Amino acid sequence: MAWEMAPSSVKRRLSTLRRIIRFAEAHNHVDRNVAALVDAPRGRARRPGKALTLEKVAALLESSRGRPIGSYIALSVFTGIRTEEARPLEWQHLHLRPVKGQICSCGSEHAESQLPHVEIWRSVRIDGDTKTPDSRRTVALPDIAVDLLAEHQVRQQKWRARHDWMSVGIVYVFGTRYDTVPQAQTIRDQFRAAVTRAGIRGSWTPRDLRHTFVSIMSEQGASVELIADLVGHKDTATTWTVYRHQLRPVITEGAALMDAAIREALRSQKGR
Repeated sequence: MAWEMAPSSVKRRLSTLRRIIRFAEAHNHVDRNVAALVDAPRGRARRPGKALTLEKVAALLESSRGRPIGSYIALSVFTGIRTEEARPLEWQHLHLRPVKGQICSCGSEHAESQLPHVEIWRSVRIDGDTKTPDSRRTVALPDIAVDLLAEHQVRQQKWRARHDWMSVGIVYVFGTRYDTVPQAQTIRDQFRAAVTRAGIRGSWTPRDLRHTFVSIMSEQGASVELIADLVGHKDTATTWTVYRHQLRPVITEGAALMDAAIREALRSQKGR
């Protein structure tokens, strides 16, 4: 059974087994907690992440434009947000028009004008917090991401109103018809359909968009330190370990790099 599960799942099950036997041991039902004497098996090796090329990203965005999954893809590939952070993202944490004196996409008015940004503060984990305290971050959004997400917000409101669903005070950016957090499998299915529509071969998952973000940023000259900050890593050692295949030697800065790279790829896509 262990070889069919991820290492983290194996560790959780062993921990549960140890607690159960410890309880039995305390009540004299067993003589020894044998589960405490063994280490967790390695479990199934996780599929290494891989990155899409700029051309494939452009094809994905074009084939998914006008669909909720297109906005999900845009946010993921432009910010490096984890899938567990993107699914429960609320509009109150997405600021597409943070201009003083105007109502922002978050539903509030900002005291001072700011750059468009997303607050990545929550996830679908049991306690609702991000993977680590260092994963909490606020990331500026490239102009193209702002445009696509603003279009998504308008479409979402119109679509929900047309179907007599709640269309005012919508909580989740990618919520279900009941305005709840979408299931991971739903996002995976929609993403795979988008990959098929774009004519991209091979097996791809939503988490590959994070690897794609790291790869594009590195190719555009972003430093490993900047990339670590953007993806919410405590230090660059984690970034090097997880994304060593996507990283390249380095130089510059954030959202503007992503904007320039994607716009060029989109121009090439439309010119075909």
